[in-house]
Amino acid sequence: MNKLITLGLVLALTACTQKVPQQRAVYLLLDTSGTYTEELTKAQNILNYLLATLDSGDSVAVARIDSGSFSEKDIIAKVTLDERPSQANQQKRAFKQRMDDYVKSVTRGSRNTDITGGLIQASEYLAETGAGEQYVLIFSDLEEDLAKGHIRDFPITLAGINVVALNVTKLRSDNIDPRDYLKRLARWQERVVTGGGHWQVVNDLERLDQLIASR
Repeated sequence: MNKLITLGLVLALTACTQKVPQQRAVYLLLDTSGTYTEELTKAQNILNYLLATLDSGDSVAVARIDSGSFSEKDIIAKVTLDERPSQANQQKRAFKQRMDDYVKSVTRGSRNTDITGGLIQASEYLAETGAGEQYVLIFSDLEEDLAKGHIRDFPITLAGINVVALNVTKLRSDNIDPRDYLKRLARWQERVVTGGGHWQVVNDLERLDQLIASR
């Protein structure tokens, strides 16, 4: 019996000393469909906030929501910040420049909007980072418009991921019937929560300090 008690104490102490990864990882999904491209300058402000907030060891990626977003080709930039502060600052400056160049290059929107594919790609990236805090920021009106033949009506695994919908602009049809807007938000919330994730909507971009936890 004493051996069992000793073994139990050892296991308990081991569990207490195991460290949870403190790194954070953020995946920013940008809607590039239709007139939503006009909102991309706001996304630059969001990225600037992220780069100022993230520390050495944290990871960040930016990807576009395209007609078929379950592909690494849609990742605009990604980086894990170096442990050396001076090197991390250089990485941040280079990352910002890639984002600025991308926004300037967007001349027309994508034909379709594969939000589900983007979320799956985001969850895979976040899992690979091994970060303790994981976030997907969706900069979109949340209107999914799939290309013919694309199948996306299945559960998404988002265990432990914080999904934040940003700048969810209202469509013209929402002005006719505001319930469409509310249904759209409710549908995505259900998919995220059912997949094990956490859901939040932030439309006031002055509240960016609430996006990710400080470290």
